[in-house]
Amino acid sequence: MVFDSHAKTISTNRLLLRLFQESDAYAVATLCNNYNIYKNTLYLPFPYSIEDALSWMKNHIDNYHSNTSYEFAITDRESGELYGAVALSNNVNLGQGELAYWVGEAYWGNGYATEAARAMVQFAFDEKNYHKVFARYFGSNPASGKVMEKIGMKKEGILIDHVKKDERYEDMVYYGIVNQQN
Repeated sequence: MVFDSHAKTISTNRLLLRLFQESDAYAVATLCNNYNIYKNTLYLPFPYSIEDALSWMKNHIDNYHSNTSYEFAITDRESGELYGAVALSNNVNLGQGELAYWVGEAYWGNGYATEAARAMVQFAFDEKNYHKVFARYFGSNPASGKVMEKIGMKKEGILIDHVKKDERYEDMVYYGIVNQQN
């Protein structure tokens, strides 16, 4: 993982994580206007429009500069193709933040979420000096939990029937990882 503070990017072997641009709105809307993405996320609307994408992206640069959160596009390092998003909140007072991600269904199974999530945890620990990063997923989406396990997170607990999504209750499974350097 290489963080470029000037360009506001994170590079991995295959990926470039970068801030979203207005020109990404069509690709974001295309990827997110998918029921299989919607059903596994807490806040994504469905159907998902270009206006939804623009509204979601409008505060990303301010969030970055104010150190409240870091929302990056997951893109192919060579072609620039957009695969999804990875985000990290920043709770300075607690020394921790929440990791979140989504990848377009056409790109599932390629390890992009794992590679991006691993880079964000490293960014949190090495660049931002977090003590802990946590993440959560719906119990009905165990693939997201596999990503968390692959990056070294440990299961911390399950909140039973914690949220209501599409008229049914979902368990929220929490994972976390502590920075061993501090």
